[in-house]
Amino acid sequence: MGIIDRIQDFKGARVTVMGLGLHGGGVASARFFASVGAEVTVTDLRDRATLEPSIRQLEGLTLHYTLGAHRERDFSDADIVIKNPAVRADSPYLKLARRIETDISIFLRYSRSPLIVVTGSKGKSSVASAIWYTLNTCGRKALLGGNITVSPLDFLDATADEVPVVLELSSWQLGDLRGRKLLKPNIAVLTAIYPDHLNSYGTMESYVADKRVIYENQDASTWTVCCADQTWGRSFASETRGRVLWYSERNLTTSVGAQARGGWLESEKPGEVPSGYGSFDALGTRELLVPSDVAVQGLHQKKNLLAAAVALRAFGISSSEISLKLKAFPGIPHRLERVAEAEGITWFNDSAATIPDAAIAAIHSFSSPVVLIAGGSDKLSDFTTFAATCGELKAVILLAGSGTERMIPLLDANHVSYKGPFNTMKAAVKTAAACAAPGDVVLLSPGCASFGLFLHEFERGDSFKREVRELFKL
Repeated sequence: MGIIDRIQDFKGARVTVMGLGLHGGGVASARFFASVGAEVTVTDLRDRATLEPSIRQLEGLTLHYTLGAHRERDFSDADIVIKNPAVRADSPYLKLARRIETDISIFLRYSRSPLIVVTGSKGKSSVASAIWYTLNTCGRKALLGGNITVSPLDFLDATADEVPVVLELSSWQLGDLRGRKLLKPNIAVLTAIYPDHLNSYGTMESYVADKRVIYENQDASTWTVCCADQTWGRSFASETRGRVLWYSERNLTTSVGAQARGGWLESEKPGEVPSGYGSFDALGTRELLVPSDVAVQGLHQKKNLLAAAVALRAFGISSSEISLKLKAFPGIPHRLERVAEAEGITWFNDSAATIPDAAIAAIHSFSSPVVLIAGGSDKLSDFTTFAATCGELKAVILLAGSGTERMIPLLDANHVSYKGPFNTMKAAVKTAAACAAPGDVVLLSPGCASFGLFLHEFERGDSFKREVRELFKL
């Protein structure tokens, strides 16, 4: 008998799932509560046609739907409301609820697995995926979920003492867990912090406060992996009660101090591609963690692998296994994903670069001339450095959106020419192809959110891949 079969806590309870969504969390919540005998109502402001892919996954279950609107009684009459992470905590509908949970909070109440949890502004999906990939290719069964579009409720039955769960959690998912004492990662990893979601949070301090929840309940039996290259990382290390491990672009003795333990990037000779090394004992024994030649592109991805390697080392995986497996890690969709090479031009999909800092890191991953497709909807990001960086590029192609409208005056001030803004990916891809020559890279790295032209960044990336393949008949 599985865990779900033994759960009796929700039998006959009235449960409202607020936000069916298209990324799996709402679907998993509705499926879970229906399977444990609850009376489930699913409500979403989007219409049935938009949500059809999610609704199809719930066929055969007894559910009530309120779509295209919210009704107050679906919240006031519910025993439990399951909140989508994107719903603001001050929603007037949530104020009507007796009890508010999320798919993550429910999972944490019943999971039996050790936890490796990753958060940050950018790199968290790559780090979480690299940890999961290495564990599984080492023969250690592991599960992966969270903000990476797989709800952990879908694999609750597979959790066990010997099966680690890797969770990627967003700031909103962490904020929903504040004060609940449910989250205590065996290993917490905090990737680099950049300004993000300021249209929702207002200030960096408010945004980062939700990130801090990751180590809220840690103690000396746990590990916290922090970036030594940022003030934010040092702040996290000073606050956590977990044991601190670092990762850095520089030798830890230089960046932190002689007693620091963790990993760093280092080149054998100036100008050479760096490898990742680590030191984890009192003797300062040097270990190779990340080879210089890895499958993923860019220095920032090498640093992501280093963060994953430090976490894996804390989990007890040997450095020899880590370096061997991370060398072959293929990366994940929408993060500097190599799409095609056609007529001598290489096309990369980096649609998950939804802030300017991520797009800048992607641009600097290439030595070849870059034709950039950028722009989209606004998150109140600062495009000043991004606009200056665009002066290094062969061409800039813009997608339409509110963020693009704020970007254009800065491009003009830097005397950067551009084409667009375009209202379709097809037009942007065709224009990029016309600007590129053999040996060039065409990079979709928007630096903006996707809303308006697309449902989310994954649809934007899929649209890019589809248009490239159709253009070149691939």
